[in-house]
Amino acid sequence: MRGTYYTFYQRASNAFRHHPSLSKVLVVCTISGGGLVAYSDVRRPFSGVYADAAQPTIKKKKLVVLGTGWAGTSFLKNLKDPSLDIQVVSPSNYFAFTPLLPSVTVGTVEARSVVEPIRNIVRKKNLDVGFKEAECFKIDTVNQKVHCKSTQKTNSGGNEEFTVDYDYLVIAMGARANTFNTPGVIENAHFLKEVEDALRIRRSIIDCFERASLPSTSEEEKKRILHFVVVGGGPTGVEFAAELHDFLYEDLTNLYPDLKKYMMITLLEAGDHILNMFDKRITAFAEEKFKRDGIEVKTGSMVVKVTDKSISLKERSTGESKNLPYGMVVWSTGIGTRPVIIDFMKQIGQGNRRVMATDEWLRVEGVPNVYAIGDCATINQRRVLEDISAIFSKADKNKNGKLNVEDFTGVINDIVERYPQVELHLKSKKMKNFVQLLQSNQDSAAKQTTQLDIEKFKSALSEVDSKMKSLPPTAQVAAQQGEYLAKCFNKMKECDENPEGPLRFRDSGRHRFKPFRYKHLGQFAPLGGEQTAAQLPGDWVSIGHSTQWLWYSVYASKLVSWRTRFLVIGDWARRFVFGRDSSRI
Repeated sequence: MRGTYYTFYQRASNAFRHHPSLSKVLVVCTISGGGLVAYSDVRRPFSGVYADAAQPTIKKKKLVVLGTGWAGTSFLKNLKDPSLDIQVVSPSNYFAFTPLLPSVTVGTVEARSVVEPIRNIVRKKNLDVGFKEAECFKIDTVNQKVHCKSTQKTNSGGNEEFTVDYDYLVIAMGARANTFNTPGVIENAHFLKEVEDALRIRRSIIDCFERASLPSTSEEEKKRILHFVVVGGGPTGVEFAAELHDFLYEDLTNLYPDLKKYMMITLLEAGDHILNMFDKRITAFAEEKFKRDGIEVKTGSMVVKVTDKSISLKERSTGESKNLPYGMVVWSTGIGTRPVIIDFMKQIGQGNRRVMATDEWLRVEGVPNVYAIGDCATINQRRVLEDISAIFSKADKNKNGKLNVEDFTGVINDIVERYPQVELHLKSKKMKNFVQLLQSNQDSAAKQTTQLDIEKFKSALSEVDSKMKSLPPTAQVAAQQGEYLAKCFNKMKECDENPEGPLRFRDSGRHRFKPFRYKHLGQFAPLGGEQTAAQLPGDWVSIGHSTQWLWYSVYASKLVSWRTRFLVIGDWARRFVFGRDSSRI
């Protein structure tokens, strides 16, 4: 059989060699009950059995992605360039939908419903992607290596350390909870940034009730144990306090009716109001609703120390110090920089900064081929007044030191593309009046008199940089940054050397890739009792039960897969019918 097949194969080879015009040949033969089907699409003369092995292999660029949070996962989901050898390094082998973590703490949604394995996300893509469950502890930009430590224990009991080479590095490691160096916080408080944090809080809540229900527990001890304190009046703290209130009074009171009179929730905020980043109407409604629900909101209260049983407070207005006994405390006061990022910032000359800085193309300043997205970095937006002379010179087409109406309106479009803060300034009343004044003079005589020299040009844009704000550290920003950077990588091969970088305004005014622009899509603040507040684009504020259903629909649509959508919707339905799960597991 083998001899027959070999003779046939030689004849076929000779036919291809002497008749290159044969472009497609289909051969079907059966030998001893077996079968062989051969299809060939020939574009050039046959060159032997090992022709493919002789072809030169193109070396793929190595891309390393650190982190599988909102930024890293969004980047991987939108990446399409098959010419990259991608390695993902993260201590979590899944993506977690963090906006639903407060719901996980009380059993409204199960933990497995809000996570999607990262391998599930990338396996459907036609990309060469590898994953290592490990934590990066050092970034070596000189040798372009990432030093990692596995989260898995080896046979010797330690954690394996290894290095990963890179040509491009994307840092998407997120941030840690900010304790402001308050004594006792790390040892005694719960945080709410990871799925594991939510599960620990859930067990701690049930433990408090079980301890309080023991016969030997005194009345005073029951009050302390069932006093739940939330530090931080931002969106996460407020949503957790609302979820906790619903869990206590809708579910646990039915299981522990004798303990209802001891239950208490306190929300501590150092500022004057909770939800400071929201519209004042939402802030007022939230504070009033919490007051009706019995959630005590203490504003102007600074936490100076946390022990295992009490919190030391200092009232900002009076300077008075107080001790607040508690059974469980959840710390939600913002984010801080991870130690590995702090060390990396010192290495690249950013040691005097609080957060790692990137340019508008999300490239880390001071080091090539390294990008940072998400909460671990902030965009260092270039100030328009730094380039005002170059901008004016480019707009001054007649080179007479003055800009007419057409020159000014023409250059504004280029300025907005390079400096996003200018677009916000154009919407201000002062700038609108200025532009309208220029455009109202349409006759030629007026155009001659209505001209700007460089001093007037500077005056028109003088307030732009002072109103510039950093982007908020939210999932929405991180996801948009990941999507933007992936699109830049997808287009790299279409460009020449240094394709990801900008062409300076003073050189051309245009860029291969436009700078990153954040588009705010609105934000929600669930307040419990099936009521939610929403602040949407266009200064539209919605509060109430109907907004809660909008929250359901938006969050369901934003989940990363159909599997998690079905699971979360199923959990919501289960809660409506059977209530929340109060088991400790």
